[in-house]
Amino acid sequence: MRIPEADPAALSNFTRRGLLGACFALGIGAVALGVMRTGRREAIRVGILHSLTGTMAISEQPVVDATLLAIEEINAAGGILGALIEPIVRDGRSSPTEFALAAEHLISNEHVATVFGCWTSASRKTVKPVLERHNHLLFYPVQYEGLEQSPNIIYTGAAPNQQLNPAVTWALENLGKRIFLVGSDYVYPRIANRLMAMQITALGGEIVGEHYLRLGSREVAPMVEAIRAAKPDVILNTINGDTNLAFFQALRAAGIESKSTPTISFSMSEPELAHFDPWIMEGDYAAWTYFQSLDNAENRAFVERFHKRYGAKRTTSEPLEAAYVGVKLWARAVERAGSTEPRAIRDALRGLSEAAPSGPVYLDPESQHLWRTPRIGQIDANGQFNIVWSAERPRRPIPFPAWRSRDQWENQLDEMNRGWNGQWTAP
Repeated sequence: MRIPEADPAALSNFTRRGLLGACFALGIGAVALGVMRTGRREAIRVGILHSLTGTMAISEQPVVDATLLAIEEINAAGGILGALIEPIVRDGRSSPTEFALAAEHLISNEHVATVFGCWTSASRKTVKPVLERHNHLLFYPVQYEGLEQSPNIIYTGAAPNQQLNPAVTWALENLGKRIFLVGSDYVYPRIANRLMAMQITALGGEIVGEHYLRLGSREVAPMVEAIRAAKPDVILNTINGDTNLAFFQALRAAGIESKSTPTISFSMSEPELAHFDPWIMEGDYAAWTYFQSLDNAENRAFVERFHKRYGAKRTTSEPLEAAYVGVKLWARAVERAGSTEPRAIRDALRGLSEAAPSGPVYLDPESQHLWRTPRIGQIDANGQFNIVWSAERPRRPIPFPAWRSRDQWENQLDEMNRGWNGQWTAP
């Protein structure tokens, strides 16, 4: 069951009532969303922090559903440490500032044991100081640009060497050498494109153009005209949120088709594709470590449970799977530690592995990222991905590429942050 449409202010005002009170206010039964208190002991509160409104809601609302599904399944099996889990949902409103305020509220006022959430790196980077100040814990479920490693964050999405680097190599070998880079104008696309440009040049490719749009912008015409003029072999796309709708519609209107100029996207997955007419996206590609079309027993069961809970027309994706797996790993760590204290959970996570829907994953104890299996999928007429390439086994996460030192990478990030007046998005 999806959270129904409601006034954005009501959705974002999950204060002390948490999701339980909001459900009653919206007329939804508490048990239906797996939010309740237990007579055995007080429920364990966890925060879910994602954008329910704004440009990123198209991507983040489904991740909330997957997080709630994992919590419901744990509660149905008896909970953890003799208690059920009570999720407290907050709306980040697609605003890094709002994410930081909401994280502070969840930790200081709601006293949650752990936070599950964030999508954009700008939101994660504003939440990170809050976590570190309180020595708290975030499970972050989205692929990202790397160049970060915090003891207070568990990274369950792909690191650059598990998504960006394999996609560049595959594109140069299979689609062509002339590359056009597009992205939203904040830290993830800027750094991701810089990493890919270095790799493209080293492998003998050519960057024929690079263009950015404000996050949430629909002013895509100059970007599309630049692509039309450059005539690249392939477009590498790090645009996030609903700007992708305007971008791909404008590409097709300009006569730029997937057959002649394919796009590989890094933040476009099955739930986003559901918002397109199938012909618009058919033939393009995406790089992830999970696709709904993966044919293994764990994934078939996961998709079946997700469809049973939310309807057969709903789709899964890597961020959904990574969020779901993160909750399951967290619950196992809590049982292992016998505690919900963040430091104890972090220690208990070391060495945990999971037979996940994406295949076997393992939490790297050094980086707190997951070992994951890179894959490339091509979009079909049904809005699903035919997997055209897959690594043979999970790859160790490398958040800091080896050709520079960690200090050098962090200095580059600091320079970008200062240039943006202390923000993680372009002013």
